Amino acid sequence: MAMIPRTPFGLVAVGVAALVVGIVMPAANAAHAPAPAPTSDGVSVDQGIAYVLMLVALVLTYLIHPLDASSPYKLF
Repeated sequence: MAMIPRTPFGLVAVGVAALVVGIVMPAANAAHAPAPAPTSDGVSVDQGIAYVLMLVALVLTYLIHPLDASSPYKLF
């Protein structure tokens, strides 16, 4: 029969104290008033649309450029 080593009482007390503090502290912190709901003034929507349009322009530029480079007409 194997013997189970005895744990010092101080180590058990520190573990229990850490567990109690870990449970009590978040509950004590939750007593504050909730943050206000975020509002949108439309600037972020406009910026998102601008980014999408710039990406479309970039993709079209890279798709059209090889066709223009292989054209037999010398524009410049």
